[in-house]
Amino acid sequence: MAPKPGAEWSTALSHLVLGVVSLHAAVSTAECTNGHLMCAGCFIHLLADARLKEEQATCPNCRCEISKSLCCRNLAVEKAVSELPSECGFCLRQFPRSLLERHQKEECQDRVTQCKYKRIGCPWHGPFHELTVHEAACAHPTKTGSELMEILDGMDQSHRKEMQLYNSIFSLLSFEKIGYTEVQFRPYRTDDFITRLYYETPRFTVLNQTWVLKARVNDSERNPNLSCKRTLSFQLLLKSKVTAPLECSFLLLKGPYDDVRISPVIYHFVFTNESNETDYVPLPIIDSVECNKLLAAKNINLRLFLFQIQK
Repeated sequence: MAPKPGAEWSTALSHLVLGVVSLHAAVSTAECTNGHLMCAGCFIHLLADARLKEEQATCPNCRCEISKSLCCRNLAVEKAVSELPSECGFCLRQFPRSLLERHQKEECQDRVTQCKYKRIGCPWHGPFHELTVHEAACAHPTKTGSELMEILDGMDQSHRKEMQLYNSIFSLLSFEKIGYTEVQFRPYRTDDFITRLYYETPRFTVLNQTWVLKARVNDSERNPNLSCKRTLSFQLLLKSKVTAPLECSFLLLKGPYDDVRISPVIYHFVFTNESNETDYVPLPIIDSVECNKLLAAKNINLRLFLFQIQK
């Protein structure tokens, strides 16, 4: 079959704008000082890898230095990419990238959808064009009240966990002694023969006490740069001397100008002069992509909340 007019041109252009790491066409781009292109995901990945290996990040094509200050976006390429054809993951038809997201979410007849009775427990997932037939024959609307109660009880379990977290946060906000501050984690290296990356904040004062936060990557794994899965864990240290045990709840959230996604998790610890540091606990980042965003930054900026529990 002869190729469609313009097909060879669009294919060639697609190859020119492939991400150097992900091998996906770049929707958002970064351009090195010599004009080589990287998709935004590849760019962040390269910066994060360089941080883990204690190296200067370089362009994979020409090896010139790259950083957020040295690289810039290429809007002309981004506009051209948005008009390139891309395959729908459901119906396998070709659409311009600028229209593909809307097609997959709203228009594709093969997109995966759920039964409207999912709220009463129907587990059906299937292509949109089969939805009407399924809903007409769905057995869930005809279930008895006792059967539905069993289903709803199971669904309520997950909602209770979410509500428990939010109720805990609202309860903490009613405490008399509450403190929060912006913290900046700075990268350092251990003195080992094979150095490991870790982060530490300068000393800061909250609730009239002096504190420090430390963080590490993949629980100090020897070569985290070789792992696709990346996590951060952190530790809170009390640097002041206290005359009585200091019982606190605390949580870390993203800073006011960051776009990283962190789920709120409340941790609890009783600080004394003999036990003045918590164990390392997970920083609840959504996934490894979000972790790479933090690692790619020069410093990690977060917001710490501390709640003093008084007997």
